[in-house]
Amino acid sequence: MLFVIQIKPVSSSQRFFVYLDSVLPLNQQFLEVGEVEKMASEDITKLAESLAKAQVGGGQLSFKGKSLKLNTAEDAKAVSKEIEEFDGLEALRLEGNTVGVEAAKVIAKALEKKAELKRCHWSDMFTGRLRSEIPFALTALGEALITAGSQLVELDLSDNAFGPDGVRGFEALLKSPACFTLQELKLNNCGMGIGGGKILAAALKECHRKSSAVGKPLALKVFVAGRNRLENDGATALAEAFGLIGTLEEVHMPQNGINHPGITALAQAFAANPLLRVINLNDNTFTEKGAVAMAETLKTLRQVEVINFGDCLVRSKGAIAIAEAVKEGLPKLKELNLSFCEIKRDAALTIAEATEDKSELEKLDLNGNALGEEGCEQLQEILEGFNMADVLGSLSDDEGEDEEDEDDEGEDEEDEDDEGEDDEEEQQQLQERGQGEQESLPSKKILDSHDSTPVSPSPPVDVATFLAFPSPEKLLRLGPKCSVLIAQQTDTSDMEKVVTALLKISSVFKDETTVKTAVHETTDALMRKAFTSATFNSDAFITSLLIHMGLLKSEEKIKAVPSLYGPLMTLNHMVQQDYFPKSLAPVLLAFNKNVNSLKESCSYLA
Repeated sequence: MLFVIQIKPVSSSQRFFVYLDSVLPLNQQFLEVGEVEKMASEDITKLAESLAKAQVGGGQLSFKGKSLKLNTAEDAKAVSKEIEEFDGLEALRLEGNTVGVEAAKVIAKALEKKAELKRCHWSDMFTGRLRSEIPFALTALGEALITAGSQLVELDLSDNAFGPDGVRGFEALLKSPACFTLQELKLNNCGMGIGGGKILAAALKECHRKSSAVGKPLALKVFVAGRNRLENDGATALAEAFGLIGTLEEVHMPQNGINHPGITALAQAFAANPLLRVINLNDNTFTEKGAVAMAETLKTLRQVEVINFGDCLVRSKGAIAIAEAVKEGLPKLKELNLSFCEIKRDAALTIAEATEDKSELEKLDLNGNALGEEGCEQLQEILEGFNMADVLGSLSDDEGEDEEDEDDEGEDEEDEDDEGEDDEEEQQQLQERGQGEQESLPSKKILDSHDSTPVSPSPPVDVATFLAFPSPEKLLRLGPKCSVLIAQQTDTSDMEKVVTALLKISSVFKDETTVKTAVHETTDALMRKAFTSATFNSDAFITSLLIHMGLLKSEEKIKAVPSLYGPLMTLNHMVQQDYFPKSLAPVLLAFNKNVNSLKESCSYLA
């Protein structure tokens, strides 16, 4: 018998349902939230267990955040056994552990029979390893996937800092049939450099060629490669691959030292990808030339929702070109970030005016430019006139109106171009003398090298970077004020942004004192600020949170979080805090996987 629980909607236009195949018989088929607490304890337990099984299913085996130190073959036996005994393995999470070469070989042996494997979440799994070890480990794992005949959909190797040599470790995998079906490739913060970027680009092109030959061309949708020092040559090589693939929907390449030649190459490639929705090139150097080239491409793209060109030095002339693209097209634009780009008042006002008919726009970020007090007021007035005042982000870091002539920008760009040419000439001379960095080496030489240089520590991160690509390491690197920083930079008047931030924070939870404390303190700062706000809708928040956790179904299609472990542990902590509304406890009591634990926690609210 199928039972349906109807959750009382926040508004008359919303309806949410939970469908259960097996629960104890109930006297009624429809229960409102207020009635959930009246259910018998055993009913609630069985309900939560049913929900948990539905969510944890899908063939995922997770070792995420367990801080396992797998050095030898013996160390990896337990992990290998779990993999071997897991039927229908579709996703394997190894994040937050450290895997040596011998351990990787044992794990690889277990993967050789897992043809169903589709998603490899393997970020941050070589902490403390020598760079010379990582290619061997990646090669072993890649060969296992090829042997198994896997058809990968997602490969995430972010935060592994393996450098260009490491790309050689999974080059063969990318060229193999195992990656003909690849949709998401995530290589954030891997230190690939120009050489690694070129190797990666060549592998993607070869994958596309081979897959096309069998009638199923590579259809990559998501590409992430921020903080990799790709520079112009690496970006240009990847642009060639992007132009060939033509199916990209999201491209994230922030902090790569790319200036206008590389930006122009990417712009041309993006024009061949009409389904692009998200373009994140934050913290590169466009200048006017790159901005104009990108603006021309933006005019042709109809699906773009998010543009992040913050800290990209587009300057006023580049901003005006982008404003023209916004005005002429981009009908689905939701977010436009041009913060810290040396944009002056008139250009900023032109951008604001261009958003007049952008009905889906949710955020316009022009912070950190040179508008001056009067310019900031004019900007706000323009958006108020469009009934869009709420989309404007903070202007607290405005640099003040620049008195220098706008024409100086042209001179500055000419100087930068001259410097760029000098740098390229100097680099060429160094390479001719044999002193330049070798961008690629034969595979055997790389794998046989005995480089004993430890992986260098990662540079500091900011809140935006953590929320975009959350990991325990990034949260800790935000420093002792991480809780304050995240709370300050989260708009608690926007309930959905609070939900998103909370889930990002809780996703990095692990049972390690430093990480657990950081997650709890950050959660407390954020949620105390939210729940104590007079405008914050607690009921809407908890409903949205349960939907994003996959415990409620919405009429809108919303992707649930991949794992409930972190959110559940964080909720268990939240309900014990004085800021948590007592009225919400019965709702969470019904939907938490660990019901008995949460019931005990909720007793604090009685």
